[in-house]
Amino acid sequence: MPGNGFRGDPRQLWRAFRWSMNGLRAGWRHEASFRLEAMLTVVLVPVGLWVGHGALEKIALVFPVILVLSVELLNSAIEAVVDKVSPEFHELAGRAKDMGSAAVFLLLVLVALCWGLILGPRWLG
Repeated sequence: MPGNGFRGDPRQLWRAFRWSMNGLRAGWRHEASFRLEAMLTVVLVPVGLWVGHGALEKIALVFPVILVLSVELLNSAIEAVVDKVSPEFHELAGRAKDMGSAAVFLLLVLVALCWGLILGPRWLG
């Protein structure tokens, strides 16, 4: 299939996996927010799988938590590129970094909303 980067070579798949692991390691090594969110994920994913009733609830509890990690990595990538390209302050650089941070914040709100809507009625009523 032309244009997709994968030519049927398992070595390419292995290299892509290694690059992904490098990205996770870099996130862990250099980003305190990623470390905190990763530790929360280690707790929340098993709890979500345990307390969720049925597949849809389990997905609604687990998926947003993992999505936070993904967007945190993208936010960190944006910040790294912005810092490399524009080390001095620039309004657009600040805006890009703030918007990446806002994306992570909105996902954290989504996590709280999903957990609250699913577990709140059970624990409060």
